[in-house]
Amino acid sequence: MNDIDSTPVPHGELSLQTVAMPKDTNASGDIFGGWLLSQMDIAGLITAMDVADGRAATVAINGMAFLTPVHVGAVVSCYCDVLEVGRSSVRIVVEVWINSQHDGEPIKVTEGEFVYVAIDKNGRTRAIKG
Repeated sequence: MNDIDSTPVPHGELSLQTVAMPKDTNASGDIFGGWLLSQMDIAGLITAMDVADGRAATVAINGMAFLTPVHVGAVVSCYCDVLEVGRSSVRIVVEVWINSQHDGEPIKVTEGEFVYVAIDKNGRTRAIKG
């Protein structure tokens, strides 16, 4: 929530925004959790590559919980907040938000903690320059 009113707001920087399409649905017509997870991973990777100043790879995903379904046509926004930068790794919280179909209010869909490691051109772990 922000200080001015009770409207919930995302934490972190907008890293990725896309539209949920019909091809990404399950039998109930909601967007697959796996599709959403892949968007979050891409968003986190964009941030990790910026922090690592180069190539990075996902090594862990921790603590995800889906709070509400995502409907076809929703604009899916992924926000990233860097929690920690280690010698070779980056820990990032990725939040996913959509706008309500009814009133346009922002709705938090899920969040997860992603860990990425900086890698060199040979695919080996490398130090992040500080």
